[in-house]
Amino acid sequence: MNTLITIDKDPIGSAILDYFSGNKADNIEVITNVALDEDLDPGYFFRTFDDMPEIEKLALQLCSGKVLDVGAGAGSHALYLQENSFEVFALDVSPLSVELMKKRGVKNVLLQNFYSIKNEKYDTLLFLMNGFGMSAKLKNVVPFLKHCMSLLNDDGQIIFDSSDLKYLHEQEDGSYIFDLNASYYGEVTYQLNYKNVKGEPFDWLFLDVDKLRTICDEQNWALDVIMEDSHYQYLARISKTA
Repeated sequence: MNTLITIDKDPIGSAILDYFSGNKADNIEVITNVALDEDLDPGYFFRTFDDMPEIEKLALQLCSGKVLDVGAGAGSHALYLQENSFEVFALDVSPLSVELMKKRGVKNVLLQNFYSIKNEKYDTLLFLMNGFGMSAKLKNVVPFLKHCMSLLNDDGQIIFDSSDLKYLHEQEDGSYIFDLNASYYGEVTYQLNYKNVKGEPFDWLFLDVDKLRTICDEQNWALDVIMEDSHYQYLARISKTA
């Protein structure tokens, strides 16, 4: 899901633009291969800082210098940073999201594939709402992080939240059972739908802390797990040198 999204296959962009424009906005249907279908209220993308989860608040407070907000969506995180005098660039692959962010007053908006960014340097790369998952597969994490590192100043940082999906495999006695013949349990396939707009299925990754730590140790990157909550979500920071 790292190429640009066409408008006719952009359920999130369609939903948030409807919501912002005052049109009737239905919920976004979220379909995955690991859990029951869910509905997502487009209004959630417009939350203020006070309404954000603690993990997101802390992530924003940890930002420094020139910030790239990757997968910026409706621009709520970028707007908070901009209002607090950060030089922030909001990037998304959705033309509708980019149009919306401009309407909301985000100054620096990029309609671009993250992997296509070259010869730019930032102090903070921000991936919220499980944005790290754009790496899609466990095998892609190292190349993904190497690209991130290529965009960082020497003392730069990657800030992101993710979740450990092991709770989906928890048994009544508190133990966990995994299918050793299956792919990594954090690899998920999604499809999103909104009204008559059907998105293409895409892969997304939820990475557990132990695997992330192993990867960072092998690459000599510094990992700091800032916060973990009772719902297996965590906030982490990665920088260049351990």
